[in-house]
Amino acid sequence: MGKGRLEAFTDGVLAVVISIMVLELKVPAGHDFTALRSEPPVFLAYALSYANVGIFWNNHHMLHVTERINGMVLWANLFLLFWISLVPFAIRWMDETHFTSAPTALYGGILAMASIAYILLERAIIVCNGPTSKLARAREGVPALASGRANRAQLPRAIPKCEQKPHVRSDRHLPAVNSTGSLP
Repeated sequence: MGKGRLEAFTDGVLAVVISIMVLELKVPAGHDFTALRSEPPVFLAYALSYANVGIFWNNHHMLHVTERINGMVLWANLFLLFWISLVPFAIRWMDETHFTSAPTALYGGILAMASIAYILLERAIIVCNGPTSKLARAREGVPALASGRANRAQLPRAIPKCEQKPHVRSDRHLPAVNSTGSLP
């Protein structure tokens, strides 16, 4: 299977997830805007979920810089889509139980598992394409900052560097964190 089919499949699944989420929103019983007063928690859950699915969809476009895929990438992608596909279920359960703790905890767990699945997908793509692949080069230095191994005092120096180069170029290495955890 080519990466184009994987991208198209993923785009389709995410479009269906977003469609289901909006279709699960209940139409208010009233005929004026005051009828919307009882809907803010559900609408906020929908907006948060829409933003999360949108973030996953936007970040999923790392496939554009991927030269090849294999079975491990396909399964990692399906694992990610599995967790994202559960978001509409969790929203509905939260709505029907008026945001009690179990459905809300499940919703948080689903989003956490989707995040873990995304990391696994990214790693599977890097393993498939090698340590010199475009994605691997783009990720250099990021894990140390993201994992908290870098000193917090170093972050103010890292942010201006990111602002200076807003576009990641696939033909250039990003600055890496050295062995002491500091930025060059």
